Amino acid sequence: MEEKNGNGYVTDSTSAASEEKRKTFREHEFPVLEYDDVRTAKLNPSAFADTPFPTDRMVITFFPEVIERLKEERKILRERIIGGENPIEIFRFADSDVLLTLGYIGCPACGGNLDLFHAMGIRRVMFCGGGGVLDRNIEVGRLLLVTGAIRDEGFSYQYLEPSRCVYTDPGVTDRIAAYLDRHEISYMRGLTWTTDALFRETQARIEKRRGEGAKIVEMEQAGCIAVARFRGFSYGALIYGGDDVSQEEWSSRSWRSRQGIRYDLVELCRRLTGEI
Repeated sequence: MEEKNGNGYVTDSTSAASEEKRKTFREHEFPVLEYDDVRTAKLNPSAFADTPFPTDRMVITFFPEVIERLKEERKILRERIIGGENPIEIFRFADSDVLLTLGYIGCPACGGNLDLFHAMGIRRVMFCGGGGVLDRNIEVGRLLLVTGAIRDEGFSYQYLEPSRCVYTDPGVTDRIAAYLDRHEISYMRGLTWTTDALFRETQARIEKRRGEGAKIVEMEQAGCIAVARFRGFSYGALIYGGDDVSQEEWSSRSWRSRQGIRYDLVELCRRLTGEI
């Protein structure tokens, strides 16, 4: 016999097999809210992790022009290419044991790659990118130290139980904040809104997410944070204020042209991998 518990999860009270199933897999009326906390799946990232990385530190950036500049300056060297239909190029900073790679857009791509990197030995990760501000008073280039993300996507629900938000490890976030404070780097702390539908950021959703405390909208943080919390490694993210989605008309604010901010942010994250 099927029953609904207080959380809306469907349970089967008729068999011992169903009792065992409930220990890991919780059914729900809506598939995205079903959760299975078993640690292994049919396909695991370890199947693709043949050769471990020689370090446990990595920066994931969304700034391709910074990677090109660092290559021209010979400040990064190619570490390897992870093959597949969408090859992943991994670089290593010439003067340190920190790796650098270009992030892929969206939680399934970026978070999935992060899970693979962890299987290859990565344990300390800093993410840097840009996002759309939900408050026009957040100027272009203003840094957000991410403390969590509103989970308006699907990927993170495969790693953690359903909840409104997913939060970064407070200890990791505090260590990043302490470093920024010591070096007098201006920033704000707060939530992002992670969406997987770029063209469905409607005015009603924007107002709702702003009311929940989100500062910036982006497409990766809920997934990446969920992977880090599920696998148990250090993850931090710095996102700078980019385009403006808070007004009646979208404004790019020429955010992709802020090359100095973007270059410096990659270097900052490189240093922060040693702090987390």
